[in-house]
Amino acid sequence: MGAHKLRILIAKPGLDGHDRGAKVVAQALRDAGFEVIYTGLKRTPEEIVREAVQEDVNVVGLSVLSGAHLPLATKVLAGLTAAGATDIAVVVGGIVPEADVPALKAAGVEEVFAIGTPLDRIVEAFRARAHALESGG
Repeated sequence: MGAHKLRILIAKPGLDGHDRGAKVVAQALRDAGFEVIYTGLKRTPEEIVREAVQEDVNVVGLSVLSGAHLPLATKVLAGLTAAGATDIAVVVGGIVPEADVPALKAAGVEEVFAIGTPLDRIVEAFRARAHALESGG
């Protein structure tokens, strides 16, 4: 990883109580050298936005297994915009039907990592984000 060290907030929005995947991804990102903050379970979009701004993160990773990925991601994106934090990227991981990916990306989600995405691919996507920030992107 280059000089820019990404700060990443991993969040579990909504009422979904399963967070093993989020913890596995958070640990893989830490092992790859990123600064990772895990919010814990059942966070509201408003809490996630507030924590993302307070922690001055570069990326918010939303882990959603409940099927509510579209409304939850949309609320987080709207909250970040309202907070003037449009420079914070949002990615979504979890159970996301392929048919919903275009709607998530149209809403502003940068990347979607479906269940079963290899950890190396996730880490590489975050490294690419760090390199883009280093080069002013």
